Amino acid sequence: MAGDEFAELLGQLKDRSGLSYGVLGKRLHTSTSTLHRYVNGDAVPTDYAPVERFARVCRATPEELVELHRRWLLADARRGQKAGAAPEATEAPDTPAEEEPQARPAASAGTTRRRTVVLAGSAVAAVLVSAALVANLVPGDDEQGGKQSVGAGAPSVDESPRVSGSADAKGGSASPSVSPSGSPTASASASRSGGAGAAQGDGGAAEKATAPAVAVNPYKWEDPCGPHFLVDRKPEQVPPPPGEQDARGWVNALGAVSAGQQMLALTVQGTGKATVVLDDLHVRVVEKSAPLDWNDFSMGVGCGGGVDTTAFEVDLDAGRPAVSPKAGQRDFPYKVSESDPEVFYILADARAHNVSWYLELDWSSGDRKGTVRIDDKGQPFRTSGNAGRPAYDYPLGASEWGRNEYEPDIPG
Repeated sequence: MAGDEFAELLGQLKDRSGLSYGVLGKRLHTSTSTLHRYVNGDAVPTDYAPVERFARVCRATPEELVELHRRWLLADARRGQKAGAAPEATEAPDTPAEEEPQARPAASAGTTRRRTVVLAGSAVAAVLVSAALVANLVPGDDEQGGKQSVGAGAPSVDESPRVSGSADAKGGSASPSVSPSGSPTASASASRSGGAGAAQGDGGAAEKATAPAVAVNPYKWEDPCGPHFLVDRKPEQVPPPPGEQDARGWVNALGAVSAGQQMLALTVQGTGKATVVLDDLHVRVVEKSAPLDWNDFSMGVGCGGGVDTTAFEVDLDAGRPAVSPKAGQRDFPYKVSESDPEVFYILADARAHNVSWYLELDWSSGDRKGTVRIDDKGQPFRTSGNAGRPAYDYPLGASEWGRNEYEPDIPG
């Protein structure tokens, strides 16, 4: 059973760590009874974030993190399939009463629950890992061969999706349109064309191919230090840097814009038994202008690293930005199914411009095909160059932002 395999790996990580439930509960700000239910298989977290934190505290390897993400996805999907029958127990992590105030993240305007596929953006480097959040995707009929939009889920919220329109050829520009329904963290719209093509499912039964589910996390952090943001405020008016799970609320509250490089996580999963081919990924530029002349705020100090798995790159400063595989990785196409999702991490770079952009994912299955638009709540992603801007950081143990003493301005 998927849930049993998920709980089994949690137990293995906990046992190997040598940490008690009490110690883990304090470090994760979660009650010991909740952790017991997760490890015993009595409950499946509805949010992957606490699962990842649990694994990192237990010093899971990168391979174990990937496998744990995959098992959580399957366990969560199995729980969803049981809805209406005898659903498996699920719960979000609780917070013990004795938790210290500073441990409570700023549950600000954008802090929401992650439950679906993840999208990314700006100088694109997409990293494939087998793990993903699942989104409910309801395709519309397309008997006339026209475009029909379908909703995609968000990385940190369970709610109705927002749909946006399509664009021109690769590298072209388009203005997004937004429907009034829902307000997810990210949105995607898909179009389908062609006849009523069918793919063969289990047992030889024909099944209609549908657009893949795509979930977007526009503020994925490559390491614990996090990215840079441009903010049009003085440092004394900017609150402390958030953790990754609270980045959206921090960004929305301040009107911040990703600076230099933006990393997005893009999770793609089939919605039926049919295998779906991901044919290509395109970058669409909506607007390009001079870089913002705001202050630069770094989310961490003294970190390094880099994406060393399957990755794709996009230079947003180029005349016609295009997705290209990084460091010898293979290019599209890829295949996904309901039981075999893919996660792409996309690193988008902008040095000399302020760029508004989004992605389009072409898919096909049998004689059906379509395009899924990937954006941020119906709006384009936004990434700006930050060279020469005043650089501020918030060192560990500090109580306020300070000018970077080694590089007071972001190097060009």
